[in-house]
Amino acid sequence: MKITAKLRYLRIAPRKVRLVANLIRGKSVNEAQTALAFTIKRGAEPMLKLLKSAAANAKEKLNLEKENFYISKITVDEGPKLKRWRPVSRGSTHSIMKRSSHITIILDQLKEKISTKKILKAKKEIFKYSKFKKKVKIKKPKFENRTEIKKSKIQKRTKGMFRRKAF
Repeated sequence: MKITAKLRYLRIAPRKVRLVANLIRGKSVNEAQTALAFTIKRGAEPMLKLLKSAAANAKEKLNLEKENFYISKITVDEGPKLKRWRPVSRGSTHSIMKRSSHITIILDQLKEKISTKKILKAKKEIFKYSKFKKKVKIKKPKFENRTEIKKSKIQKRTKGMFRRKAF
């Protein structure tokens, strides 16, 4: 079951928030919360708040513990820009874009762990089939005649290139 949580119109540029998002992508909720708690970036605090909100939604709506979830997808999209201007020399202006971002977190349940018996069985099958494979040696053909032909062509070319010119 997938749980989504969205944060819209965050007044931090998406480029800066993506640095924080890349830290927690694919991690479990507990690992992500610890990582965000110790991250010294301005985008870490709202991201932590959003992650806690998503975990609370999972617990409240589906009666599931946050230990069973991981961050399957996290996107940081660009929101609307506030356009401002700054006066510069000779009566002209430069534009300033104050960017905002939209963050979406999707949590998904951890899949059941594969039993060790299945892993051992698969390894035995692979080992069994690898024993019966025969190694075939490929004989390299001899190219004595071709090398002689190549050398003669090269010698002809060099004779023509380095010939003295008559004046």
